Amino acid sequence: MRLALINIGQETNDFNPVPTTLRDFQSFGIYEGRTIVDKLRGLGQVGGYLEAIEESNRRIETIPIIRGWATAGGRIDAESLNFFMAKIRDGLKAAGKIDGLALQLHGACAAEGLDDVEGAQLELCRSILGPDVPIVCSLDHHANVTQKMVALSTAIVGYRTQPHDPLETAKVAAELLIRIVAGDAKPVMAWRKLRLLSHQEQFLTSKGPMKVWFDRARAHEKDKRVLHVANFPMQPWLDVAEGGWATVVVTDGDKALAEKLADEMADLAWSLRAEFQKKDAVPVDEAVRMADAAKAGVVVLSDTGDTVFGGAAGDSNLILESILRQNIKSTALVPMIAPGTVATLIAAGVGASVTLPLGGNATPFFTPLTVTGKVRRIGGGLVTVSDHHQREVDMGRTVVFDVGPATLLISELRGLAGNSPDVYRALGVEPKDYKMAVLKTASNFQYFAPITSEVIRVDTRGPGQSDIVGLPWKRIPRPIYPLDPITDWRG
Repeated sequence: MRLALINIGQETNDFNPVPTTLRDFQSFGIYEGRTIVDKLRGLGQVGGYLEAIEESNRRIETIPIIRGWATAGGRIDAESLNFFMAKIRDGLKAAGKIDGLALQLHGACAAEGLDDVEGAQLELCRSILGPDVPIVCSLDHHANVTQKMVALSTAIVGYRTQPHDPLETAKVAAELLIRIVAGDAKPVMAWRKLRLLSHQEQFLTSKGPMKVWFDRARAHEKDKRVLHVANFPMQPWLDVAEGGWATVVVTDGDKALAEKLADEMADLAWSLRAEFQKKDAVPVDEAVRMADAAKAGVVVLSDTGDTVFGGAAGDSNLILESILRQNIKSTALVPMIAPGTVATLIAAGVGASVTLPLGGNATPFFTPLTVTGKVRRIGGGLVTVSDHHQREVDMGRTVVFDVGPATLLISELRGLAGNSPDVYRALGVEPKDYKMAVLKTASNFQYFAPITSEVIRVDTRGPGQSDIVGLPWKRIPRPIYPLDPITDWRG
């Protein structure tokens, strides 16, 4: 059995105008051929695929083609789109006859002038492989599933949890691919597209309405006729013509059952629509005071509007401004992505006192804040990280800049945006020594969890803000809930 492996991922936030470039992909590593296996064994989707192959006890040859991953951001530029399309095309043509393709994508990637990048990538794969070679497509569960993606896949598998479980999901997908190629499963799919959006505050699958929806999917999978049930609460910042939530059911040859369960899963999500809109975030000043008054640190302040892991640009200064204006004395960690500021601070040098405008450098949601601080340290580049889907990330040049009680980590590249303690430790800063830490994520608190005493969601504006009704939508299909008052998920 010969299986090809492709892993390409980027999550697009259409309200972040900064394009995602090849440099962003390179910061996480672009690998080809056997390097993919060598670099990623035991990690992420590639690691899950390899585990499934090794545990299958079958003679399987893997042809690894291309791996490129970038953290979420603005639409990918034309150079990035063309680069990966060429790598897919050349790699599949050079692979010779293959029996199946493990296609590991994100599912919510858009490019300049193209809403559905994954659909275009699938279309290219099909044009080379033909209609009969099985393609099992594994997607982040915040994917935007489209008609083209369903039509061109043999089966679609989605992440099962938030925070994500890419290794487990890819293992499930690879096991299914092996069964299909071996003739042990005959998948049929049914799917439903919902006129539904929600902010990210209820996205954790460990509680609330999302747990109810995802638990139902796992319950259906106990039926041996059901191969997989995938729920896709699309990330809420993708402004595309086919946008909206989806659910996909894959059964073993039972089309009627797939259709029945797809309807049930869509109806369940719709019945919970008001609960998905519930907000837990508190106003900025109140959140800062709560963290300051907490008996123990480290208190995580989740900057929902500037969630870099959700594609924001990382240029918000709202929480920092509140800390300074309210004369907060507790120490705080604040990350920021600002290449121009990094250059200015490096030119000033370690130990220099610098007054400069900070933040608001990339998006229209924020205005620069003039601050005076001291350059503590200059570093950056490749940072070794733990408990992540890869072992190292390039942050670009990075500066530690002290402003009052706040220690700022200002980087050129998005990288992990200060969402992991490892990024601070690489520059000699120990997060455990601080009372509060601003994280540029709305749900990926797991890296800080071992040292966190409390998590406070902060209701900040920005490309990832919870007020999705207030975002400047242009392409999303209308009507759609909650932007419009509709009473049926079909619109």
